Amino acid sequence: MNTQTNGKEKVEVSAPVTGMQVVFREFKKDKLAMFSLIALIVVIVGVFIWAWGFIDKETLMRVSLRDKYAPPGDKFFLGADQGGKDILGQLIIGARNSIAIAISITIITGIFGIVVGLVCGYFGGWIDNIFMRIIDFFITIPSLMLIIVFVTIVPKYTIPVFIMIMSIFLWTSTARLVRSKALSESRRDYVNASKTLGTSGFVIIFKEIMPNLSSILIVEMTLNFAGNVGIETGLSFLGFGLPPSTPSLGTLISYASNPLVLQEKWWVWLPASIFILLMMLGINYVGQALRRSADAKQRLG
Repeated sequence: MNTQTNGKEKVEVSAPVTGMQVVFREFKKDKLAMFSLIALIVVIVGVFIWAWGFIDKETLMRVSLRDKYAPPGDKFFLGADQGGKDILGQLIIGARNSIAIAISITIITGIFGIVVGLVCGYFGGWIDNIFMRIIDFFITIPSLMLIIVFVTIVPKYTIPVFIMIMSIFLWTSTARLVRSKALSESRRDYVNASKTLGTSGFVIIFKEIMPNLSSILIVEMTLNFAGNVGIETGLSFLGFGLPPSTPSLGTLISYASNPLVLQEKWWVWLPASIFILLMMLGINYVGQALRRSADAKQRLG
């Protein structure tokens, strides 16, 4: 709150509310979203530390038929699978892989989609027409089926190759959203004033327009992260995700396709299912709070 003197009277002028203040206020009102945010941060950091510092992948993936389908107990906290491999270790490594892949895809598709959307929305013309026709083509084709085809024909693909294959087909939604927002933003007075002053187009795009879209971009990236976790898990469940030698949440859940495992060996697939369910719910609550924050920031100007 700032105080200005007008003659003999003092007039109090409220300082403009920043974006972070709006976000903090929204999370403070929504206790469930705040709990979800803290829980997600703790779980993600804990999974990465645990996977990198306390689990030997080669030892974990070593087959031990003597421990086949060992139930939860002293030797295996969450039991073992059909190869006698520790479910808890696979859950931690699989969660790390799924989260790392989802973060990588979100960053790659987010950067490319944001740049394309801003450039198309600001410049328009032939640049916009070319990219929009490319985006229309990607949207009309079944992206998931093409990802499966590429994964199938690429011999001995690795995690980086898998990330690139998915990123090729998952940037279009971000580009369309950013383009629509940039189109309306580029017609505002501050953009016209910058053009009149001779400011470079790229300076206007990345230093003036993009900061004003930051709240929407944060919401979009958060929801994309949840979607990318689901896509990677689904592909691994179908057998078209990570290589068989690499633990994945989807691979653990896919064991439930065996009726015997589904009914009697619940410890093989249930922990991964619960982990994905809780993580998706947490991301959803956080995304809703961020969306409300973005709407409130727009109402405040």
